[in-house]
Amino acid sequence: MKRVSFDRKVAGVLLAAGASNRMGTLKQLLPVAGVTLVERALTTALKSRLDRLVLVLGHRAPEIETALGGVTRDPKLTVVHNRRYREGISSSLVAGIREIDHSHDHGMILLADMPFIDHDVINLLIEGYLEAELPMGAIKIGTRAAHPVVFRRDLFVELKTLTGDVGARSLLKKYNDRVCLITPGAGYDGRDIDNREDYRNFQTDLKERNKA
Repeated sequence: MKRVSFDRKVAGVLLAAGASNRMGTLKQLLPVAGVTLVERALTTALKSRLDRLVLVLGHRAPEIETALGGVTRDPKLTVVHNRRYREGISSSLVAGIREIDHSHDHGMILLADMPFIDHDVINLLIEGYLEAELPMGAIKIGTRAAHPVVFRRDLFVELKTLTGDVGARSLLKKYNDRVCLITPGAGYDGRDIDNREDYRNFQTDLKERNKA
């Protein structure tokens, strides 16, 4: 069988389209150390080795995009408005993958509500995944795969068939023998912010980290 050659550039898809129902307020615009939650995730991804970044917005998308201001003018960035965001996270994932489908052979999925993910983690995953030459890569926590996650082009078609509130984890479980798991450094923190308690804890921990 002829070996297929894949380009080594990786695009990112940052999902930030949700309605923040459990938070009770627009989570994407919560203040975090002088910026908003979504801007923190966005600038982190733009500082990484990702060749391109697609930001997928949905709920109150124009308001969020306006709040981001000049950040959205970065040449690496494309902003997509997913009008079907109420159908679940899969609709946003599909919208992002469609945007990179004809330009990149690898796509990394990032979540805007994971504020402790930094560009070093993203770069570590890119490097390890490309070296492994497997169709999927993810951060390894214990024995399980965690975000961020990255997929090769041959899985884009299957990603685009996802429906409902189902994310990329479903493919990681389905093809668990084809995943490159990368162990992060000791500073990795993969928590997400779903509700007000999560946000309060995050703010407290962020202050402690800044004192250290």
